[in-house]
Amino acid sequence: MKITVRVKPNARKDEVANQPDGTYLVSVKAPPTEGKANARLLDVLADHFGCPKKNVTILHGSRGRSKIVEIL
Repeated sequence: MKITVRVKPNARKDEVANQPDGTYLVSVKAPPTEGKANARLLDVLADHFGCPKKNVTILHGSRGRSKIVEIL
């Protein structure tokens, strides 16, 4: 499945919130440097959807806050 994600780096805690428009707001503690926030995003989404981290990939938007993520 493909989902649209809005990432909030440097948050107080890691969490996933479903938005009314069907997208997800994912807060991660990691800073948005050197791919740390993206790596943490994959961990948080894998935990939320109950799948291995290798099944979660960023398809589009790896350098921005809005991303399209595929979960197998």
